[in-house]
Amino acid sequence: MLRAAKQITRHRGTNERITYLCSKIVTSTSNSYYSTLNQKKYKGGGKSNGWSKYFLAPRGPKGWTIPPSRGYGMIVARVLRGALKLRYILLGGAIGGGVTLNKKYEDWKDGLPDLKWLEEVMPKGEKWTQFSKALAEFGSSVKDVIEIDPRLKQLSEDKIAEWRRWFDTRLDDAIEAADYQGSTLNESKGEIKAKTTVTALSLSNDESRRKYEALQSQVENLQTEVINVQIKYQRELEKMEKENRELRQQFLILKQNKKTGTKKIKKSLIDMYSEVLDELTGYDSSYSMADHLPRVVVVGDQSSGKTSVLESIAKARIFPRGSGEMMTRAPVKVTLAEGPYHVAQFRDSDREYDLNKESDLSELRREVEFRMRASVRGGKTVSNEVISMTVKGPGLQRMVLVDLPGIISTMTVDMAADTKDSIHQMTKHYMSNPNAIILCIQDGSVDAERSNVTDLVMQCDPLGRRTIFVLTKVDLAEELADPDRIRKILSGKLFNMKALGYYAVVTGRGRKDDSIEAIRQYEEDFFKNSKLFHRRGVIMPHQVTSRNLSMAVSDRFWKMVRETIEQQADAFKATRFNLETEWKNNFPRLRESGRDELFEKAKGEILDEVVNLSQICAKKWEEALSEKLWDKLSNYVFENVYLPAAQSGSQNSVNTMVDIKLRQWAEQSLPAKSVESGWETLQTQFLMLMEKARKSPDHDDIFDNLKLAVIDEAIRRHSWEDKAIDMLRVIQLNTLEDRFVHDKTEWDHAVKFLETSVKDKLDQTEHTLSEMMGPGQLTRITHWKSLTEDQSKRRHVKHELDKILRTDEKHLPTLSYDELTTVRKNLQREGVEVDTDYIRQTWFPTYRRHFLKQALHRAHDCRKAYYLYTQQGTECEISCSDVVLFWRIQQVIKVTCNALRQQVINREARRLDKEIKEVLDEFSEDEEKKAQLLTGKRVLLAEELIKVRHIQEKLEEFINCLNQEK
Repeated sequence: MLRAAKQITRHRGTNERITYLCSKIVTSTSNSYYSTLNQKKYKGGGKSNGWSKYFLAPRGPKGWTIPPSRGYGMIVARVLRGALKLRYILLGGAIGGGVTLNKKYEDWKDGLPDLKWLEEVMPKGEKWTQFSKALAEFGSSVKDVIEIDPRLKQLSEDKIAEWRRWFDTRLDDAIEAADYQGSTLNESKGEIKAKTTVTALSLSNDESRRKYEALQSQVENLQTEVINVQIKYQRELEKMEKENRELRQQFLILKQNKKTGTKKIKKSLIDMYSEVLDELTGYDSSYSMADHLPRVVVVGDQSSGKTSVLESIAKARIFPRGSGEMMTRAPVKVTLAEGPYHVAQFRDSDREYDLNKESDLSELRREVEFRMRASVRGGKTVSNEVISMTVKGPGLQRMVLVDLPGIISTMTVDMAADTKDSIHQMTKHYMSNPNAIILCIQDGSVDAERSNVTDLVMQCDPLGRRTIFVLTKVDLAEELADPDRIRKILSGKLFNMKALGYYAVVTGRGRKDDSIEAIRQYEEDFFKNSKLFHRRGVIMPHQVTSRNLSMAVSDRFWKMVRETIEQQADAFKATRFNLETEWKNNFPRLRESGRDELFEKAKGEILDEVVNLSQICAKKWEEALSEKLWDKLSNYVFENVYLPAAQSGSQNSVNTMVDIKLRQWAEQSLPAKSVESGWETLQTQFLMLMEKARKSPDHDDIFDNLKLAVIDEAIRRHSWEDKAIDMLRVIQLNTLEDRFVHDKTEWDHAVKFLETSVKDKLDQTEHTLSEMMGPGQLTRITHWKSLTEDQSKRRHVKHELDKILRTDEKHLPTLSYDELTTVRKNLQREGVEVDTDYIRQTWFPTYRRHFLKQALHRAHDCRKAYYLYTQQGTECEISCSDVVLFWRIQQVIKVTCNALRQQVINREARRLDKEIKEVLDEFSEDEEKKAQLLTGKRVLLAEELIKVRHIQEKLEEFINCLNQEK
């Protein structure tokens, strides 16, 4: 059927087509019908038999056999019915194809660009004639002034040619699409083309061509207009090219970030340069080489718009605002760099401020203001302390700017007396750098003669080889001043000051809340309609707007960087060679180690000594703790326990008083004194280890000051655990409850402890008496000394007191009134006048000496009285209560030292180690502390050599990247 339908299109005429179609259908139908029957096989074999004729004959609806004549009639009826059906198919296909083709044409027409704006822009009638003449006159007038960039002309011609090719392509595509749709429709429906479809296609093609020709004529007319007004669109084209470059850079940055993943992003060129400046500034505050590298110094009178110009270049309002008040109190170094996100960050901080969020902008401004006010100390108004920050964002020009405080002519009462001179000196210092670019800001809204900054600039750069003049607030200046005067300023004819370029900018409308985008739009609108651009004006378009200013400053900045950076690298190379030679001559066998490396080495040695505390044996710990504990307790034991109890009288009262005194002592002061003794012992042992290490042959004395400072600070912070006191109180109370010496060995140790303690106390008493009585007879003779009047009196008083003690060896600790009177009268007979207090003062050491000597005799007698003590107890003939007392004290000291030793090893040594680490961590972050504790020629020379080497490497790295960028 399909092959028959395709052949119909080759014949013309309706009757001929129908006849041909019927014959083809009959032939193909019959052939197909009989060929199908021939392919059927009967059961059994597949050969034809007698029944084949029956099966090959036509059949009726119920399977009856139809005679041949009637079969031919049915075939003819079916052919006629198919022909009528084909007729409707052809008609429907023709109508559907036309509708589809018409819809395709409408879609193509909608795809054409909207050119209605041409009707609004293009004048009509007489207005068009006047407009054309005005454009022609304007073109002839500016032809001599403005030279059209041939690239722009070529760009416009290329654009028109591109438009033509685009229209031709779209039209050809539409025609081809229509042909293809028609051919597809004809192929699916038998390739029958209705006359209505051909007519509609021809009509649509003709209409499209007429519209195209009309549009082509309009385009040719517009070509002339584009060429005439190309000056107007020049800045727009430049802006689009710039944005294209910025987008491409952002794409590359983001692509690089995606590839690197968590790897460190390569620093930009301007970031590397800014780090070099920071390193040079930190190298030496008085080092002038840091000032020899280029940077842009923003100078101007107060409130002249310096900060606003810098913010316009940075595309963000990053500085605090004030109405007439001095806000810039310290130099602010701003490093501008390109980046995918508009953010700001201080050099000494990791936080990034999103400059697209007003909340982050407000916090950034507050932080800048806080840092400025913090830098002003001691009643000063301005400071030389530099605040460094980095601003990154899409399309930012790469450079380093320094915003300085504005120059003032009059000081207010709230300013320091040296504010004016300090600002002048600071400004001159930054401008005196032979490679600094001076961005001289002049307020256009005030008289030029009132400016203070121009004279300073002329002094530092008389030839104007590195000065760029910027006239701000031009919108106000145009309203208040003569435009011709402004033109003179911008052409360099009003001042004697010379400059590389003169620029005019608008820094805002006087509103604090205006965004940078609003200010830029206001600036663009102002210069578009400004009287400064009249026909007779001499100002070029590149002299206006902050965008052109930033591009010019950036170009000049990088030009000077390329001219000077290699000289600075060579200078540091020579400095490094000299320092290395000096180091080899002074310290040939040592490696140059800076403070940080030396600090880490000292840190390791200190921590090793803390570990060595655990190597001290238990016996040594207990001996040291026992010695320290008794040294703290001995005075209390003698003065508050032993002497009052021993001098009280009877044996029973002595034991009762001892029990009371010991219990009070254990409940109150003994545990705290024990902990104090343990802590002091820990310090002593640690210092002994440090001293031992100091005497070793490998010791380096450069660490001594640092180690002592760290240990002192850690010990000052350390405190013993509170629960240790409660634990010791329980142990000590339980120990003191035991009043019976268990064996002879402990008794002997107690006696020895008593004798040693009494002898020590006796020696102290003898020394006190010696100072009171003066030297003896032999010493006076051999050393040619004599007694003082007071010493002579003391000798007379002591002589009288010795008589009393010889008379009564068991005398009470105090003198009675009668005894005092007797002594005083006896002295009066000898011509010595003293009062009773004087006698008592002499009696106290005299009686103590007497008592201690008796205590030694009792201890000697008790040495062999242990068995009497065990048999008779307190009823022993020899009084040994003082031995028992010292045994109890000895037992308390023993258990206390054991508990302290365990706590030192298990807890306090580790806590001390932790505190020492904390102190070391704090000192490691304090550069002033390290500089104070690590001193000497070796350290200073190594520090300088390391810094110079580091700066030189950074310079060489920067130069390599700079050369690669070329």
